[in-house]
Amino acid sequence: MEYIHKSVLLDESIEGLKIKKDGIYVDATLGGGGHTYQILKRATKGKVIGIDQDDFAINTAKEKLKEFDNFIAYKSNFSNISDVLDDLGIDKIDGIMFDLGVSSYQLDMPERGFSYNYDAPLDMRMDKSQKTSAWHVVNGYDEKELSKVISQYGEENWAARIAKFIIEEREKEFIETTGQLVRIIKKAIPAGARHDGPHPARRTFQAIRIEVNKELEILEKTIRDAVDRLNKGGRICVISFHSLEDRIIKSTFVDLNKDCICPKEFPKCVCDHRRKLKLINKKPIIPNNEELGENIRARSSKLRIGEKV
Repeated sequence: MEYIHKSVLLDESIEGLKIKKDGIYVDATLGGGGHTYQILKRATKGKVIGIDQDDFAINTAKEKLKEFDNFIAYKSNFSNISDVLDDLGIDKIDGIMFDLGVSSYQLDMPERGFSYNYDAPLDMRMDKSQKTSAWHVVNGYDEKELSKVISQYGEENWAARIAKFIIEEREKEFIETTGQLVRIIKKAIPAGARHDGPHPARRTFQAIRIEVNKELEILEKTIRDAVDRLNKGGRICVISFHSLEDRIIKSTFVDLNKDCICPKEFPKCVCDHRRKLKLINKKPIIPNNEELGENIRARSSKLRIGEKV
């Protein structure tokens, strides 16, 4: 399958990595391979590992990047970064890139069930081999659980009402498709509240996708594990796409930047805690107007960069 993939904040993240010719780099979210390709063009005498849990992404990247003999594709979840590097016999790396969220090609493949713009089976699994899909969340969670997921991960004001409508509809029949779910969400949100802003199903679909793939649960530990594997001076670049992700990245970076974590009332430091990360940009880098004009999916993206000390 052919698809158009535009990597978000590409120039800014590649510049942020400070790539050395002989360095070892990891693209922890291989996706369409856009960032990986640019890293490979610069790390000509080094090694680049691309990690993804999606078979389609792995196979597509292998074909797209076959000109490079220093590229390694590895199927896994990025939360397993330490295990992946151990398996490859790699102790330390010089940079790591995370482009979080759902990939363009996943959104553009109707059968994957990520998009509210297509009528398709409820799926949303980034790793097709995992058992739990969006179908299980929508048809299996009770009203309280559904409301919590939609409110917490989607930051949806109408979460309780949407959950109630889902329960009522599934008592008649299972909710099998994205189209069915969209129609339920539109019925649940009052017409007056649907006039402005993004698609009414966007927040709920985001929430269910995050729940299915446990995206936020693994994020903080993954960032800490990645920083532990960086060489001194190595860089970590993380692109997030919504406030929940960015909040976790920001707080983890700030914590890793702290020298002392003793309570304020202690007269002197007794923790021996030393900072691991220097913040390269205290405020996130966002897309410029030119990129926003070319790629609407970049609109909410934020890039944070740190350097191992």
